Amino acid sequence: MSVPITELRTDLDLDDPRCGLKIAAERLSIVRYVFLVQIEDGIASASQRASLEYADAVLIGWPDEDAPDVVDLDDAQLKAMRGHMEMMEEYIARFSALERDGDVDGMTDTLIRVTERVAEVRRMFQPDFPLPTFAEIRRVVQDEWDEDMGKIDPKDDDPTAADIEQETEQAEERESDGTTAGDGIYKGERA
Repeated sequence: MSVPITELRTDLDLDDPRCGLKIAAERLSIVRYVFLVQIEDGIASASQRASLEYADAVLIGWPDEDAPDVVDLDDAQLKAMRGHMEMMEEYIARFSALERDGDVDGMTDTLIRVTERVAEVRRMFQPDFPLPTFAEIRRVVQDEWDEDMGKIDPKDDDPTAADIEQETEQAEERESDGTTAGDGIYKGERA
């Protein structure tokens, strides 16, 4: 049995053209939360972090429909806004299918697409509000990711088995020569 949305959500006036602003924010918030739950048990990749940061950037300071900097849309803009909302819903349906399949990488990409549509809706209603692009967010997050990973493994290269064996042999040679690793002082020699 289908229930009209107006019975489920008495706070929505579907005749108000600005209700799209509220719906877009709520839909992105839900998708963002579902994504966060999916990735919270592991270490989020740079892409996953960036997609979350992008959603956060678009949602931060979200205006009320009656905020002074929210503008009314003309008929052409309303049609474009509805197009963004329809695309957003298509991406949300795809996101749900990817969630069922456990495809976190697909969910990551789709969260970005949902966020892009919501950002377009916000830009239409709040044209003077500066919104970053995903590319800008991605660059910052990638730099942070690289820095974080450098703290875990400060070496830039991935050592091969031969590299590890060579390091072990060098350490054993230093021990047999009477040097302690890194100090360069031989046994019996005074500093």
